[in-house]
Amino acid sequence: MPDEKQLRQPKAPADPELDALAQSHGIAPTRPEPDGTEVPVSDETKRKLLAALKVDIEAETRDGSGCFLPDFLRDAPVWGISIQLYELRSSRNWGIGDFADLSELCAMAGDWGADFVGLNPLHAPFLADPARCSPYEPSNKHWLNPLYIAVDRVEGWTGSAEEMDAIAALRSADLVDYRKVADLKMTALRRYWRDWRGGNIKTSLLDASEFEQFELAGGESLRLHALFEVISAEQVCTGGSAGWRDWPEELQHPQNAAVREFAQSRLSETEFYIWLQWIAHLQLEEAAYAARHAGLRIGLYLDLAVGEALDGSATWSERDVYVASASVGGPPDPWAITGQDWRLAAYLPNRIADGEPSPYRSMIDSAMRYAGAIRIDHAAALSRLFLVPFDGTPADGAYVDYPNADLIKVLQEASHAHRSIVIGEDLGNLPEGLKEDLQDANILSYRIFSYEKDDDGFIPAEDYPELALACVSTHDHQTLEGWWKGADVQARIDHDLVPAALAQKDLDLRKQERREICELLESAGFKAPDPQGSKLDPQELDRFIIDLHTLLAQSPSLLFSVRLADLTKEPQPTNIPGTSTSHPNWRTRLSVMLEDLDELPLVQDVTDALRRVRPKSI
Repeated sequence: MPDEKQLRQPKAPADPELDALAQSHGIAPTRPEPDGTEVPVSDETKRKLLAALKVDIEAETRDGSGCFLPDFLRDAPVWGISIQLYELRSSRNWGIGDFADLSELCAMAGDWGADFVGLNPLHAPFLADPARCSPYEPSNKHWLNPLYIAVDRVEGWTGSAEEMDAIAALRSADLVDYRKVADLKMTALRRYWRDWRGGNIKTSLLDASEFEQFELAGGESLRLHALFEVISAEQVCTGGSAGWRDWPEELQHPQNAAVREFAQSRLSETEFYIWLQWIAHLQLEEAAYAARHAGLRIGLYLDLAVGEALDGSATWSERDVYVASASVGGPPDPWAITGQDWRLAAYLPNRIADGEPSPYRSMIDSAMRYAGAIRIDHAAALSRLFLVPFDGTPADGAYVDYPNADLIKVLQEASHAHRSIVIGEDLGNLPEGLKEDLQDANILSYRIFSYEKDDDGFIPAEDYPELALACVSTHDHQTLEGWWKGADVQARIDHDLVPAALAQKDLDLRKQERREICELLESAGFKAPDPQGSKLDPQELDRFIIDLHTLLAQSPSLLFSVRLADLTKEPQPTNIPGTSTSHPNWRTRLSVMLEDLDELPLVQDVTDALRRVRPKSI
């Protein structure tokens, strides 16, 4: 904020499309005057400067109605790494990957030649119930997960010998123990916060006035989220629930007198949870900077969950914008023959894009402020959602339409404002015309190798669409090794997700798919493994992984993502859709230390191949 200078607000541009184009090419919307005021740059000047920068104004404004795409993608497609952040195992983290690990991974990815690092949703969870760890069932999508804070990187932090022993035990575990991680981190951060607030810790980075500005900018949304965390924690401590639907009735609405009285008595504790959001924000910003500094031109690529927990912070504090008594799910399909109820809250169709900013725009802004790309999980939600009444089953559900054109417009405007690419997970049963709508809006399609088939087998790489992100596997799939063995099919059998007869058909199909993938590799000039064997020896497996990634990277798709778990050949899947307690979903950690990734031969071979196939344009 200027002190002595007066900032003269520019008038709205006569041509908003031209203004957006000018800003996307780095032309400032205002210029300073001798008296310290700022005046708007005229449209005429913008046109002259765009011409001087050799920008084809007519072509770019014609295409400018879609979401943002950076200029370098016009020259050559790029690639990046995808990871579930909590999976990272390092010699310094506290049993869960954190924002400091992310910065380190970004530096490595830059050396490998990547242009982005893709992540799971980083949304705020239930801190009072850490076992509810699915990143796709967050408490609030507007705020961050404080469990990703690197406590040892908070300036001035010192740990006790007892904490060091606890950290070492968590660090050596194969699964993330969310309860112990949360207890350890929250205890350490609360102690630090009290010392910092009391003036006993002097830092050059954590300025109290900047914290207050963050708190002010977060407004009522941030305050209520923090207050929710306080109530949630106290409810759990007395044997209650972290979620508001099981709280005493007088606490179930933030406008109730009991809640206001409670808030007044817990101002300090509420401030602590606001402070946690500030520290998470600072460290994620630092990771985003580390990505750009390492040469990742897109930077961080963040995933957005399709909904929020029915009993979380978001639905408690802003329930007037959410569907009241139905949850998001899916109709019966071959992978879930009785349908699905995801127990997620959905925005009301008539409120989601209403207001300035709209609930949807606020949510998108909260992710794009850190990200050069975002992925919309379940992109069908831009057009419709399958809603299941609370007192029913998926058989009682139905599709409900959403304002497709309005939501795409929000994405376009936010995308240009933040210079962020948009990817839509356009898999499964999509409404008619949605794929075309996404394409017209420059929203990238999401293409997973195992799904890209036609009557002749797997689709050749050259037939993938240009406006897409292509990948071999994702968090909902086995790694490539597991896919070859049919471990995904066996998992559906083991967890009683499909009838035995259907599972046998899937196993027979996998044998056919192995033959088809070998034919695809051979037709492209690669030496394929023997499709008859359900298990490959280590050398064959490495060659198969290298060759398939090399082949798919030759597709015209603008983005290609390599799942780190494929390169470390993880034996267990991140998530088995349809399971809850029978598999440790969202808890598995990588088998290779972050510091050792550079030395892993498969990482070296795959990234070498991708640098050759998708070299960075100069």
